[in-house]
Amino acid sequence: MNWTLTYRCGASARLAALWLQCAMLTWSVDSCFAQCVEFSDRAPRAELDAFAKSPSSLLQKLRNEKDKLSSRLAAYIVSDPSVLPSVQTLISEAPSADRSAIGEALRMAEARCTLTKPDIAQKIRNFTQRLGDLAVKGGYSAANADDPGARPVSRDKQVGQPRGGGLLEGEGKTKLIDPFKPLPLPR
Repeated sequence: MNWTLTYRCGASARLAALWLQCAMLTWSVDSCFAQCVEFSDRAPRAELDAFAKSPSSLLQKLRNEKDKLSSRLAAYIVSDPSVLPSVQTLISEAPSADRSAIGEALRMAEARCTLTKPDIAQKIRNFTQRLGDLAVKGGYSAANADDPGARPVSRDKQVGQPRGGGLLEGEGKTKLIDPFKPLPLPR
């Protein structure tokens, strides 16, 4: 009887261990798909964990270096978007001079995620819109204005196509083109 009880307890322990392994595998696979960049472009996990534990440590390391602050923070966000709550803590602890760099980092991260993970880019955009800090929003907007390729260009507009869709031709664009002429096929 004692052997049967031990066998049953061992079986339930193995079953619990199997469930734990499955849960950990599911969590790790899910977190692998959350990043916006390839594995080689991600920030090291130790740095991400250190930032999540103490966001102000980034401010101490990169004091008076706004460019490095924005690029490092953007790298953290695209490597693991779950650090956004730590970014909120960072904003509350940052001096006003560094808050615009944080907004710029948010914009850079959003731009990097737009093509690969649009849902994460939307999360970053929503996070930024919910912030009440004008300096962060100012940095976000300034980064948007500095980056002309930040907004995706619609596919139906061709580069160099005249305004009006090319409905006029001839010298001085005074003749109307034939509306029944077949359209050229895209390449």
